[in-house]
Amino acid sequence: MNKKEIITICGSLGSGKSSTAKKVAQILGFKHFSSGDFFRQVGLELGLSVTETNKRAETDPKIDEMTDQKLRDMRDADRVVIDSRTAYHWIPESFKVYLDLSPDIAKERILSSMKNDALRKQSEQAENSEEVLKKMTERFESEQKRYWELYKIDNTDKNQFDLVIDTNKNNLEQVVNIIVEEYKKWAENN
Repeated sequence: MNKKEIITICGSLGSGKSSTAKKVAQILGFKHFSSGDFFRQVGLELGLSVTETNKRAETDPKIDEMTDQKLRDMRDADRVVIDSRTAYHWIPESFKVYLDLSPDIAKERILSSMKNDALRKQSEQAENSEEVLKKMTERFESEQKRYWELYKIDNTDKNQFDLVIDTNKNNLEQVVNIIVEEYKKWAENN
């Protein structure tokens, strides 16, 4: 399998996929694509929150198909960092990263990020950390169910990834530096 100049970043909800992907892309001079932002935008165009969009996607496969086709098309891209829960599956020749974080820490991070991210605030629709946790749980269960039914994948199986990082034990700068360093080693070993 020929390696691609593509980094796919997967991970648990609130683990820092988007923030990490943006910084990694900036350091390497790569483009950045967020399937989460794309999915949120699809939901907002339908007048739905991200949780409602996930629930609707359980019965309307067109919603996932739009996002997944965008990811499949990116397989031909070069020099891109993609934060997505399924891109590693669609682009197996990418450098595959998994960011891990417990839900208790993630809920606080998501609530905090909603203050600075208009798209996330509009699509998440939660007022406190308990609401965030409830919506995270619903979203996670919906996504896992759909990914298994559609593709027979479990994106929480860390054995599928080239690199796994606990984002509670490493701050954003450390996570970014680890990814950049490990990606360069991976890319050199054709």
